Amino acid sequence: MTQHPEAAASSLDDRFTFSYQQIGELDDDQRWSTWGSCQPLSRGPQPWPDWIITDDAAVDTELGILKTGKEADVFLLERSAPLDDRSVVLAAKRYRDSSHRTFHRTTDYTDGRKLPKKGGREARAMAKSTSFGKSVAAGMWAWAEWESLVRFHSAGLPVPYPVQVDGTEILMELVLGDDGAPAPRLAATRPDRKLLESLWSQLTGAITGLAALGCVHGDLSAYNLLVSGERLVLIDLPQTVDLFANPHGMEMLQRDCTNVATWFRARGLDVDGEELFGDVVARAV
Repeated sequence: MTQHPEAAASSLDDRFTFSYQQIGELDDDQRWSTWGSCQPLSRGPQPWPDWIITDDAAVDTELGILKTGKEADVFLLERSAPLDDRSVVLAAKRYRDSSHRTFHRTTDYTDGRKLPKKGGREARAMAKSTSFGKSVAAGMWAWAEWESLVRFHSAGLPVPYPVQVDGTEILMELVLGDDGAPAPRLAATRPDRKLLESLWSQLTGAITGLAALGCVHGDLSAYNLLVSGERLVLIDLPQTVDLFANPHGMEMLQRDCTNVATWFRARGLDVDGEELFGDVVARAV
């Protein structure tokens, strides 16, 4: 006896039935989510925050540029899951190749790092500054920052959560201020005395925490620190150096301490960069 199609469908186990929703063509400012194409080590540390969208059908939409930098630009990117109306706005940091960077003292920062094998294709291309070599170099800077973000976040240091890295692009948590807008840089704020003292305490703790891991930010100033409400967040970490393996490590740590202390002292806080440097070194060695 032949079973009627409707009766056959109603008898199917729910585990073997699927629903589909057609998604229209993407606009010029959109792309399919790149999460699925990233290798496990190119995704953020687990457990993933509940706002992370991992759906294969997710769509990334460009929302505009957030800031420009010496070696990269940061864009706003919305990742949305059209099947359940979830979305999150991320910071997309995209590294430029060496011909479009304004940051050139790279060797001071790469001393002590693992570089492409000498004589290999990548090393030769970088030495000749070919298009491929420039792309490799940009990818190395992106990967260096990615590794720093993952390591520091896992250690409990105040950095944005790293979502994924794909070539020369890093997607990370968009740090917000109390008003829901992107958090301002420390240099753009006017904190009162109480908040100023709190931010200094957080900053010295972060510098000490980095040094305890054998690391130095390398370019620390009020321009690469964000203020999220009453919380301080470190950003711009591609130039992080090994405090001991890099011959410039101590010099860079001293410069970082001096830079930030100068900013806080100019706003009335009685702090000293050399004293901070001495305290950090004493705890790191």
